[in-house]
Amino acid sequence: MDHLADASNQNSQPQTQISHLALDIGGSLIKLVYFCRYSDSCRDDYDDDELRSQNDSLCSKRGNSRPVLEGRLHFAKFETSKINDCLEFLRSMKLRIGGFHESTAPLSDKIFIKATGGGAYKFADLFKEKLGVSLDKEDEMECLVTGSNFLLKAVHQEAFTYLDSQKEFVQIDPNDLYPYLLVNIGSGVSMIKVDGDGKFERVSGTSLGGGTFWGLGRLLTKCKNFDELLELSHQGNNRVVDMLVGDIYGGTDYAKFGLSSTTIASSFGKAISDNKELDDYQPEDVSRSLLRMISNNIGQISYLNALRFGLKRIFFAGFFIRGHAYTMDTISVAVNFW
Repeated sequence: MDHLADASNQNSQPQTQISHLALDIGGSLIKLVYFCRYSDSCRDDYDDDELRSQNDSLCSKRGNSRPVLEGRLHFAKFETSKINDCLEFLRSMKLRIGGFHESTAPLSDKIFIKATGGGAYKFADLFKEKLGVSLDKEDEMECLVTGSNFLLKAVHQEAFTYLDSQKEFVQIDPNDLYPYLLVNIGSGVSMIKVDGDGKFERVSGTSLGGGTFWGLGRLLTKCKNFDELLELSHQGNNRVVDMLVGDIYGGTDYAKFGLSSTTIASSFGKAISDNKELDDYQPEDVSRSLLRMISNNIGQISYLNALRFGLKRIFFAGFFIRGHAYTMDTISVAVNFW
């Protein structure tokens, strides 16, 4: 189990009141976010009924009058294959209390936690059995688009470009946001054309995504988790494994078509003629080549779909990116190549 952001320090901090909790249960990873309120009245002796009552009062707020909460968002992730670790975390932190109750049901009857992703359906019975809670399922595409629209409109410096190791924030005009292409890179990749609030359609995608990188990488390098594999790729040199234009043209460019000698002609292409076995290659070089292959593919398909629909903006999201400089740079190069 791996905590992100401030969640890793939760056990060392004074106990605060958990008032909101939501899950995204994907094919490879479970992403969890919860909100802790802190104030002078926070104490360690909240019982379940008291916390539930206060949480329900928050959910009942309507109209223009909304509570202003002081606190902090915490994030955590778990491998979906290790979902029991997630359940134990929820139990130990009493995070299930961050759910809400159905207004027509007794407090002791039905407790719900907001959840999205395919795992919200697949593991619904397991959550009920282990934690005594029901998962209130939300459509993952609607959650993705609604969240993206909100962040792009409301959060300063939410969007940025990244090329040649240079990060540049983009100023978003809420009146000139739509349409855009949203590329969400999870286990697989979904490409969504967003035309406005609540107006979107999935127009394309690819099965070669983060799950491909993780799965193939695990088979080829023996890395045990996603971050270990990604860190390994940072140390590698894909040119040891990939066949470049220069390898075909004797070290020169293919200038007629604007292909430099360092352009990848064939991912893993050198493995054909090197007369080597997998053990003869360094795992960091293999993982670097794999990352380049998948990122280039995503970037190219994204660009072609933007061209197809006449879209001037592409926003990339998903755990595959998550601030990883080399991944972002590779995708940007793939888009700008064309």
